Amino acid sequence: MNACLPVFLQLALAAAVAAGVVAASQFLGQRRRRATRLTDTPYECGVNGGPLADQARFNVKFLVTALLFLLLDVETVLLLPWVFVFRDFLANGAVVVAPLLVFAGVIAAGLFYEFRRGALEWER
Repeated sequence: MNACLPVFLQLALAAAVAAGVVAASQFLGQRRRRATRLTDTPYECGVNGGPLADQARFNVKFLVTALLFLLLDVETVLLLPWVFVFRDFLANGAVVVAPLLVFAGVIAAGLFYEFRRGALEWER
């Protein structure tokens, strides 16, 4: 039982904090105003809701930009742990530069491909 005590204390503390946040939100949060016709209409991403809201077309460049951002963001997330343990690998004599260069090369090749295809040119 003594070995599990820290785990139970952590769970109890997390439950208490969650309950406290919910209670504070109930007591201190905004009160709902009377609904009007304007506040009940849907509004999403700058497009007013209505019967034709489903047919609004967005430019594909927004999607391509988001995908390129995700590509480079995932690269950063995958490279950060490598940076933190690089000295430990060097101390143990492990060769870790080659896989890093292959990974960075594949990402750079993808970025170069998108650049050549014109995905980074906004005005086209």
